Amino acid sequence: MKDSISKVRRERGSGVFQALRDMAISYQFKPGERISEIDLAERLGVSRTPVREALARLVTDGFLVPCTRGFMRRPLDIQETLDLYEARVAIERECLRLAMERASDAQIAEARAYLDTSRQVPPDTPIPALVELDEGFHLRIAAMAGNAELQRMLANINERIRFIRWIDMESVGRDSTQKEHRAIVEALARRAPAEAERLLTDHIALRREQIVEAIKLGLARIYLPQEAGAA
Repeated sequence: MKDSISKVRRERGSGVFQALRDMAISYQFKPGERISEIDLAERLGVSRTPVREALARLVTDGFLVPCTRGFMRRPLDIQETLDLYEARVAIERECLRLAMERASDAQIAEARAYLDTSRQVPPDTPIPALVELDEGFHLRIAAMAGNAELQRMLANINERIRFIRWIDMESVGRDSTQKEHRAIVEALARRAPAEAERLLTDHIALRREQIVEAIKLGLARIYLPQEAGAA
């Protein structure tokens, strides 16, 4: 009986965490907004305990910060976003270096097939789905590295910059991204580490002015719909 109760609690807690993480990623919690455990518990139809536990996990994962009597959403910060992109570049470079040594021909063939399939996705596909496809490619490179910790770190950074990626994808489009992905895979297949690293770095890195612009557009996306609704 106790095991069954514990399982129900774990499943309920996992569902609460997933829901709140999705809200944090998409900035349904506005930057700097204090988050009410009571309101969230009522909205999700659960007690405050799994909500509080989930919010504490989101602090650890980098989405929230503690504040007086609770938690708030981390601001959209230029320097923090730059730091996250630098960390992403460092992690993905190491993944690519290890993939050069460890990737099998079958894994490289699967990555090529993945790109062929994702290229067929209609251009009017929602941006979040396009970013998910993009992340899927990079996670395949990480999987080829054969290092679970690097994969975990990359997945966390992907979640923390996903909102900026949505904004950036709207501006950049997919054609150039697809070509860059293909070039990286072909350099990997030839075991050409210097070329692959250069291609990957150019593909991932965002300049400061690009991040500033993405954050400006992101803040407008977060706040303007509310203002329009109030007008």
